[in-house]
Amino acid sequence: MTASPDALRQAPLYRVLHALAKGETSSEALTGACLAAIARDGNLNAWAWVDAAGALAQARASDERRAEGKPLGRLDGVPIAVNDNFDVAGMPTGLGLPGHPGLAEHDAHAVRRLRGAGAVFLGKTTIDEAAFGTVGRNPHHGDVRNPVLPDRAAGGASAGAAAAVAAGHAVAALGSDTLGAARIPAAFCGLVAHKPTFGEISCRGMAIGLRRLDCPGLITRTVQDSALLLPVLNGYDAGDPRSRKRRVPLAPPDWVPGELKAGVVADLSALGVDAAVVENFSAVMARVAPVFGSALPVALEVAPLEVAATRRAALLLMEAEILAAHEPRLDGASTRLRWLLDFAQRKTATDYARAAQRLDEHVIMVRRLFEQFDVLLLPTVATPPPAFGADEPANLADLTALASLAGCPALSLPLPNGLGLQLVGAPGSDLRLLELGQILASVADTGE
Repeated sequence: MTASPDALRQAPLYRVLHALAKGETSSEALTGACLAAIARDGNLNAWAWVDAAGALAQARASDERRAEGKPLGRLDGVPIAVNDNFDVAGMPTGLGLPGHPGLAEHDAHAVRRLRGAGAVFLGKTTIDEAAFGTVGRNPHHGDVRNPVLPDRAAGGASAGAAAAVAAGHAVAALGSDTLGAARIPAAFCGLVAHKPTFGEISCRGMAIGLRRLDCPGLITRTVQDSALLLPVLNGYDAGDPRSRKRRVPLAPPDWVPGELKAGVVADLSALGVDAAVVENFSAVMARVAPVFGSALPVALEVAPLEVAATRRAALLLMEAEILAAHEPRLDGASTRLRWLLDFAQRKTATDYARAAQRLDEHVIMVRRLFEQFDVLLLPTVATPPPAFGADEPANLADLTALASLAGCPALSLPLPNGLGLQLVGAPGSDLRLLELGQILASVADTGE
């Protein structure tokens, strides 16, 4: 039995793994189909760097291991996309900035874990300039187009990663998520995104955005795919000062549907969420209500969290860190980015201390919220995807930032028209969140 490589490149990860294991296709054939699609879809501008020869060599090596009965990794032969802010040995890490930074000598820790699992690296995907944006805009390399909603923005900053998976250029993608950079484009492009608990996946070899919030993000077609990737990537890394050293494994998926307490934001409109998003969220909540049985949702007033103001404090810290970490490469930066960085330079050390203190206060407030419920449900984005080329909405990341600022895991499920349903859990509850996400995806119209 054979399976079409062109169909498999658009299939979920678990289906691709099955096809490779059963000999329905080869990694070389699948990788070749992905590379052909990348070449055809150049108008999407999803890729900053493509290593066709290297990818095909990796694919052939995987096929040889399989044919010879050698040990295989958990992702052996699967074509993967990597955000252009992770180091991949032999490829440049462009960070969406002008110029050529030279080739990376070593893999980022997350990339090394994927390589050890046998993944095939197709290349690096386009990101917003310095990974600082939410709509996939890059003045140096061109904006990323949305393959699902062509007249709408692709989201950002992991824009190319989401566009590549949505277009069938790759089976899954390693993106980044500091304040929503994986979840926003995943929603806009009709995909699943998982931002793990802060520190669960090492950030070593990932270009700095804001170290206290930076997090690799998984962009996949289904929740089950994210559940397959997380065990490959998570784990303690002594080379990352923020890596979590666990005494026990991630909390097991032991929730009992029907007994879960869900927190639901009661004041979405007051947070500036678009009326169409509020209406869509209410309809989705009505569909998923049976999952929670007699456990009534806890209506939360999140306005006291002042997420928008705390997000702006985080952006100030992010601007300062980008300047400190990447200053030698910023000479050709856009006027927009230079203006943001100049603003940060005009602030004082006291301003930065106050911003950091505000983020600490947010962490404590969110911890207290999770004393009331098991999972928080809210939209992924505050507005539908803006038109391609339109101004970037100021509040696009407000809802994703709530989890990021507190170090919580978050999962975004796709909804029609570029919207998303977001699940946020307490730190360490990633496996439980993924299990619940699969249940909700089965009863809601998530478009998986």
